[in-house]
Amino acid sequence: MTEMPKKEELKGMPPGVCIPWEQKLKEFAPIAGNPEIIKNEWEKLDTFAYIYLWYWVHR
Repeated sequence: MTEMPKKEELKGMPPGVCIPWEQKLKEFAPIAGNPEIIKNEWEKLDTFAYIYLWYWVHR
């Protein structure tokens, strides 16, 4: 389960991000292979979650 970031951690976070990659990376075991592939897929999923949440908030 993902913990909510502390309020101080949210400052300076760009729009379109729910959970930054740097925070999510702490939950993973060491990544074998190219971590950029996982990072790119995480950022796509995170952006989708952000858009989905905003859709429901502004509905």
